[in-house]
Amino acid sequence: MITGNSLRKKIIFWVLTLFLLLSASRARAQHLFRIGYFDSSTASSSAALTNVFRQELSKLGWSEGKDFTIEYRFAEQKLERAPELAAELLHDKVDLIVVTGTVPASAAKRATHTIPIVMANVGDPVHAGLVASLARPGGNVTGLSGLSPELNTKRLEILMDALPKLSRVGLLTLAGVNIATDLQLKELRSAALALKLKLEEIETQGDSKSLETAFQTAKEKQVSAIITTASPRFTVGRKRIVELATKYHFPAIYFQKEFVDEGGLMSYGLDYEDLFRRAAIFVDKILKGAKPADLPVEQPTKFEFVINLKAAKQIGVTIPPNVLARADKVIR
Repeated sequence: MITGNSLRKKIIFWVLTLFLLLSASRARAQHLFRIGYFDSSTASSSAALTNVFRQELSKLGWSEGKDFTIEYRFAEQKLERAPELAAELLHDKVDLIVVTGTVPASAAKRATHTIPIVMANVGDPVHAGLVASLARPGGNVTGLSGLSPELNTKRLEILMDALPKLSRVGLLTLAGVNIATDLQLKELRSAALALKLKLEEIETQGDSKSLETAFQTAKEKQVSAIITTASPRFTVGRKRIVELATKYHFPAIYFQKEFVDEGGLMSYGLDYEDLFRRAAIFVDKILKGAKPADLPVEQPTKFEFVINLKAAKQIGVTIPPNVLARADKVIR
């Protein structure tokens, strides 16, 4: 038999339980997530892609300022700052870190084994030691693989198709050793050997003066075309690189369409906007409770091949019809 006193106690218990549950639910709903964004490049060169990322989060129902804030860190091409910037994000108590590039990703992973890390674009995360495998990443890192090494091989093949007599290619690569560049160089050397191309590796610091010297060296080595390793530093200096390729009359193929937008001859690479939209989807899942270890790393599905016939005319190059037919976009 339930007495009045015991009934009151039960009612109070359930009222308090309900209150606590509602309070916890409200606290979760009102939690302001802090997202760290870590890029080796500059804020200006990354602006378009960070906007795509934020817009996709908005489409997924997240309101910036209300549901999340973003703490930005840009290395400004000073890769040696990566550990310092990763530590800053941890000090800011971010809930999740979005990284672009192998060096920022590696620095973030060394800094924390618990905070989720989402790769927006990392060339080969398995060889870089960021994940155990694409299907089962394990640990706290997942996201998008950029396939940079394999794409460089494709660019060499396109150069050969566009320039049938090609035998010697100048490869612009950044001075100093880092994981991303090392992986690309191994792939390019192997591909050049298989394609029977002479690959002249020319190091540069990436600044205007050093780039001029690199192109002068390419001329001295009598190369017939130019390719660069995929690097944020080259993206930042794309206008100068395109100017020099035109000045020295070098046909060149680049890793981003933005080079062609600046007047470059050809580009073959990832649809970076698609990668950043998909990175936002990873962030959405993790902030809703998914674990990085359970989310397979995804690979690119959209690629772009762009040709600029105005640039071709300017340096006296004729692109074969069969190559033009393969382009996703031709600027006339």
